[in-house]
Amino acid sequence: MIPVLETERLVLREWREDDFEPFAAVYADPRDARFIGGVHSRDDAWRRMASYLGHWVLRGFGHWVLADKATAEFVGWAGLWSPEGFPGREVAWTILPPMRGRGLAQEAGRRARAFAYETLGWETVISLIDVENRPSIRVAERLGATFERVVPFRGADCAIFRHPSRAALRLN
Repeated sequence: MIPVLETERLVLREWREDDFEPFAAVYADPRDARFIGGVHSRDDAWRRMASYLGHWVLRGFGHWVLADKATAEFVGWAGLWSPEGFPGREVAWTILPPMRGRGLAQEAGRRARAFAYETLGWETVISLIDVENRPSIRVAERLGATFERVVPFRGADCAIFRHPSRAALRLN
């Protein structure tokens, strides 16, 4: 049900039980979890991972695990997100700390957005980013997304960045 996609350096694949340890480690560290919903217990991290998998069943799209193409190592997750109460269909990314700064978020975000436009037929997509998350804002900007507005979301001020539309990207 979850399609496998590839980029130059990544395989975007389904979630597996052995992805839990690196996933839970991100949610256990206050520095890493700050912009992805805060610190979670192992139980809550398990539920979060299960919700990513369940999103595929309920919506037909969701987050993929990002695996390094050369080593198969879990390096993060990225994909499409639109749970109940969300301000729009989103493309999002999370990269494990040792793998940051290599352009992997941009690579995964670009591929996920292409899937949304080419396979799902979406016309537009947003990224909802905590206003203090400068690295993620830079990724959105590198993907061509532009600041739209700030909205309060789950106790934080978040910026909506609007990605170029499907039509605009076809013209380029």
